Amino acid sequence: MEGPIVKLRLAFLISAAAVTGSCAGLPFPGSGPAPGEAISQQERQQGAQAHAQLLQQFGDAYSGPQSAYVVRVGRNIAVQSGLSNAQNDFTVTLLNSPVNNAFALPGGYVYITRNLVGLMNSEAELASVMGHEVGHVSARHSSRRQSTNTIGQILALGLGILTGSGDIANLAGQAAQLYTLRYSRSQEYEADELGITYLMRGNYNPFAAADMLASLAAQTTLDARIAGRNARSLPEWASTHPDPGQRVTRARAEAREQGAVEGQGVSGRDAFLNAIDGMLYDDDPAQGVIDGNTFLHPDLRLQFTVPQGYTMQNGTTAVVVTGPNGQAQFGGGQSSGSLDAYIGEVFRQLGGNNQRINYGNVRSGTINGLPSAQATARVASGSNQVDVTVTAYDFGGNRKYHFLTVTRAGQGIGPFGSMLGSVARLSASEAAEIRPRVIDVVTVQRGDTISGLASRMAYRDYREERFRVLNALGSGDTLRAGDRVKLIVYGR
Repeated sequence: MEGPIVKLRLAFLISAAAVTGSCAGLPFPGSGPAPGEAISQQERQQGAQAHAQLLQQFGDAYSGPQSAYVVRVGRNIAVQSGLSNAQNDFTVTLLNSPVNNAFALPGGYVYITRNLVGLMNSEAELASVMGHEVGHVSARHSSRRQSTNTIGQILALGLGILTGSGDIANLAGQAAQLYTLRYSRSQEYEADELGITYLMRGNYNPFAAADMLASLAAQTTLDARIAGRNARSLPEWASTHPDPGQRVTRARAEAREQGAVEGQGVSGRDAFLNAIDGMLYDDDPAQGVIDGNTFLHPDLRLQFTVPQGYTMQNGTTAVVVTGPNGQAQFGGGQSSGSLDAYIGEVFRQLGGNNQRINYGNVRSGTINGLPSAQATARVASGSNQVDVTVTAYDFGGNRKYHFLTVTRAGQGIGPFGSMLGSVARLSASEAAEIRPRVIDVVTVQRGDTISGLASRMAYRDYREERFRVLNALGSGDTLRAGDRVKLIVYGR
C-alpha cells in the first residue's frame, strides 16, 4: 500500500475474474477425454495481457525455494494435456497469496497459491490440482460457458467499477455476478476427468485427485466452523470449484474407470514435504496480516478492526471489507498535500475521467491521535442512490491513508463507525511481535499424539482441527512413530 495515492481496486473482483477467466475449449468427440488443441497465438496474447495484473492482485510470485519445485511439477503435468509438447511454453507461477486458489489462463499460464499448496500432502496432489486447471483450458470451458466473457472484458468490468466509470452502487452486486460465473458441474467433472488422465500420463498416483478433493472438503467444513472468528472471505478454489465433497467418490470411480489400480503411480510425498518445509503460510507480514477481525501492518505501523459479520480480503494495494450492509476499502500512500486535498483526489480517481463526484463539506477531527478528515457524496446509480464516504488519516511524513465506504443512501457511514474509529498506529514493540507463520515438517516421535503436536500450532483456536485438516487426518486416524506431518508455527 506504499507509494502514491493508490487507484481504487477491489482485489476480489480481479480474483474472481481470474478464476472465471480460466480458459478451455471445445469438447472432443468420443466418450473419454482427449488432448487439447495447441495453444494459439491469440491465446498467448490473452494470457500475457492478464498475467501482470493477476500477479499484482495475488501478491506477486512467491520468491521462496518452493517456487522452482512448483514450476517443475506444473510444467510436467501441463505438457500431458497436448496443448504443447514444450514445457517452456507454460508459465507456471506460485503466488504469494494466503488464499486457497488455483487457476489457468489461455496461452499456457498456470497459477497456484502457496496456501493451497500447503494444504496438500504429496506431489501427486499438487499435480492433480494443476492438471484440473489445465483441463479447463484444454477443453476451452470459458468460451463454451459464455463467449462474451473474455478475460479482457471481465478485467475491464472490474476496472470500470473500481475507477468509478462503472456503476458504483453495484460493487457487491457485480462481485456476486462474477462469483456466479462458475463452471458448470459437467465442466468440473470434465476437468476432473482430464486431470486424472494427465496424472496417469505423468506416472502419478491417479487417486491423488480424490485425496486432494477430500482435503478441500474438510477445509471448507472447517472454514464454515471458524466463520465469524476469522475475518477473511475470498474466492477460494474450494468454493469457485463447487462440491468438492461430492466429487471425491466420483474422482475415485473415474480413476478406476480409466484403468487405475490402488498403488499405481508416484505419490511423491517425501519429495513434496521436503520441498514445502519452511514455506510461508497464511499472511505475509510485508503485506499486512489479518488476525481475527483485525488488520495489522507491521511495516506501515497501522491497524484497524472490522465489524463482526464483515470479512476482509487483503490485496497488494488495498484491503477490501465486505458485509451485509455495505462495502469498504482501505488504501493510501504518499501525499504531500492537506487531508482536504487528499480526499478530493480520492473522489477524483473514483469518478475517473467521465464522472465528477460532488461531495459535501469536509469534516476534520482526530482519531486515536491521528489527524483525520471525512466527506460524503450521494452518488446516483440508475434509479437508486448510495452514500460514498471517504475518511482520511494523516500518519505523518506525507503518509496518508483512507477508508472508502459504500452504503445505502441515507446511511452515511452506516455500520462502519467503529471500524473508522479503530484506525491507529502500531507501536514499534507491537509491530515487532507480528511474525510470519511457516510450515514446519516434523517426524513423529514415540509417544507423540495428535493433540500434543497440535498444541504447537501457531493459532489461538481450533488447533487440533486445523492440524487434522492440514495432514488429511480423519477423526479416527492416529499417528505412528516415524510418520512425517506438517505443523504451522511462527517463523522469525
